[in-house]
Amino acid sequence: MRDIRRTAGAVAAVGLLAPVVVVIGGGSASAASCTTKTGPYQKKVEKFLGRPVDGRQSAADCKAIRAFQTKHSIYPNIGYAGSVTWGVMDLMNKQKAVGNKPNKAGKCPTNKGRIACVNLTLQISWIQDGSRLKYGPVPVRTGRNGYETRTGAKKIYWRDKNHVSSVYNVAMPYSQFFDGGEAFHQVDISVWAPPGSHGCVNMRKSDAKAYWSLLKNGDDVYVYGRKPGT
Repeated sequence: MRDIRRTAGAVAAVGLLAPVVVVIGGGSASAASCTTKTGPYQKKVEKFLGRPVDGRQSAADCKAIRAFQTKHSIYPNIGYAGSVTWGVMDLMNKQKAVGNKPNKAGKCPTNKGRIACVNLTLQISWIQDGSRLKYGPVPVRTGRNGYETRTGAKKIYWRDKNHVSSVYNVAMPYSQFFDGGEAFHQVDISVWAPPGSHGCVNMRKSDAKAYWSLLKNGDDVYVYGRKPGT
């Protein structure tokens, strides 16, 4: 069963240098540590977070970056504007730019009736009837490097609203399996958390519930593209 089980030790840290760490406002370093080092994506990260764009790390910058990193399980969460943090932000920008036309390029089939589409490149999914958008697009979290979500045409073959992974012993609510152990299902962490799942298409609770109500056994699923970093 290729279910999701993420550990901090598995998080990719490509491009992160060894930053200087200081403690702000007292307390333990693990609870309140922040870096004074300016990251290679400082200006881009500042702009994304609505901070003054001066390209220089400040205590306030670090606090804002750390909050973002903590929310989305990006480690080490020390406020450094590195490649992993900017990668998540850049993906969010690209997802937002899709608007309500996720199938503008026509890569997901429109001759299947109701179908759930998954664009691995943009990490989004949606449901359409023919060319008519029914739900989404919504952000998703697919398979990490070595556990890539398999591409191609598939069908939902088993649904289990209260599924628990037999491999990782973790809850997978609203599971809808479409390829072996790969399924749409809810996760309780951020769907932007790197590095990704073990093959499943992770969703926010509201989106997983909507998919559960809109899809049924036998409905088509189409997965295409390539997840960044795989």
